[in-house]
Amino acid sequence: MRRFAQLFTAVDQTTKTTRKVEALTAYFREAPDADKLWTVALFTHRRPRRSVNTTLLRQWAAERAGIPLWLFEEAYPIVGDLAETIALVLPEASREEDRPLSYWIDYVRALGTRDEVGKKEGVLEAWDRLATVERFLFNKLITGGFRIGVSAKLVTRALARATEQDEAEVTHKLMGDWSPDAVTFESLVLADDPTADLSKPYPFYLAYQLDDVEDLGPAEEWRAEHKWDGIRGQLILRGGEHHLWSRGEELMTDRFPELARLRDFVPEGTVIDGEVLAWAGNAPMSFNALQKRIGRKTVPKKLLAEAPVILKAYDLLEWEGRDIRAEAFDKRRDLLKDLVRGLPEDAPMRLSEGVAFGSWEELAGIREGSRDIGAEGLMLKRGASPYLSGRKKGDWWKWKVDPLTVDAVMIYAQQGSGRRANLFTDFTFAVWDETDLVPFTKAYSGLTDEEFRKITQWVRRNTLQRFGPVRQVTPEHVFEIAFEGIQASTRHKSGLALRFPRMARWRHDKKIEEANTLGDLQEMLAVYG
Repeated sequence: MRRFAQLFTAVDQTTKTTRKVEALTAYFREAPDADKLWTVALFTHRRPRRSVNTTLLRQWAAERAGIPLWLFEEAYPIVGDLAETIALVLPEASREEDRPLSYWIDYVRALGTRDEVGKKEGVLEAWDRLATVERFLFNKLITGGFRIGVSAKLVTRALARATEQDEAEVTHKLMGDWSPDAVTFESLVLADDPTADLSKPYPFYLAYQLDDVEDLGPAEEWRAEHKWDGIRGQLILRGGEHHLWSRGEELMTDRFPELARLRDFVPEGTVIDGEVLAWAGNAPMSFNALQKRIGRKTVPKKLLAEAPVILKAYDLLEWEGRDIRAEAFDKRRDLLKDLVRGLPEDAPMRLSEGVAFGSWEELAGIREGSRDIGAEGLMLKRGASPYLSGRKKGDWWKWKVDPLTVDAVMIYAQQGSGRRANLFTDFTFAVWDETDLVPFTKAYSGLTDEEFRKITQWVRRNTLQRFGPVRQVTPEHVFEIAFEGIQASTRHKSGLALRFPRMARWRHDKKIEEANTLGDLQEMLAVYG
């Protein structure tokens, strides 16, 4: 655990990628295999489940520290992190021990099987055996909220260096639904996988947001298609099997069993880049319909019938077993058109049709109607462009429609975390339902640091009530909330939920009486939901 704590400190105290990779590489060369495996798991979001209620942890920490619970609760929002607050208030350990990370993982999971008395005994004993940073990491593990400022890509890079393997090969080995309980470090990272090439995806080509289409030059050099709101995926057909990978390098094959039919029609040695969409008739369903299937490992028949999916095909990356990414987009698209044209009408794949236009002005008009057909905007791709890796400027752009907006009243505020732990940055907003303010969304991004400092000062002077780290404030300020979509929701009092809400601007020019109403949102739901 001490070695893992040193790794955490090294990567937490720098923003430089090279130093993080160096620290990870050294760790992967020196740590025991079981610890290396769990470190990879934790850094790629495969963490143990929460084993102890956080309310109990706060009570036990205050008791062990010899302070009243209210004082702990006051310190918590200032620190901004529960695990760190506990680690800081506790007295020094009476007997520090250096056990492996894997030992403490097993210890945490065993706590989940105990009753409350047994959990308390186990937690207090662990706190008394760990130094401050190790105690902080233990608290992160026990609350099931382990996150650290290291991307999966950096972990992959460091593993590749430490084990002297190709980075792309290691990336593939770490993909998919694996668990530290079912594999070893040897089998996951070091062993050769003879079937790896059969299911391996290509790195995705990602587009930048476009601000001014006129900057692209002559319109005739460009191709346009609608940007659909689904799950970007790569469909791979090799070796008599099919594999579906998400843009986040997650294997999704079993979640969308409808796509298995494509093995009957699409030839071997084919890789297609596209968008998984819930589909009914000849039109996409809302993202809300697709969202019901996200995160499921098995899909019940009822949901398969309610939200069937198709793959909206964008691009052809491999054809007849040959990598064709270096070919021009126009050539790849011609091959893709021929492929889709030969499919049966009921096959679960459709071509993402090109949008014909003669000028940028004409295309701008088409873009404005994107929401009417369930699209987010347009994708623009240079006809001569190859299929590159990662986010590159120049040949691919996304030209999204302007977001939907609503004016809302701030009614609750909560402090942020990390460098913004001393600022109120997370807010709850409400709209009018006759004479009542009804909460409908939360937002935490969109303001400048200076604006966050100003609203923080105001919140501290205008708090009406406190609910743990959340403060109810005087309804006084109006904010313009921007969002990408709206859908019905039984989980919220308002009966709806927003997609990607953020604060577009602080409306100093508006009084709270001028904020939008729940009726306004319901009208938006009827049109765009």
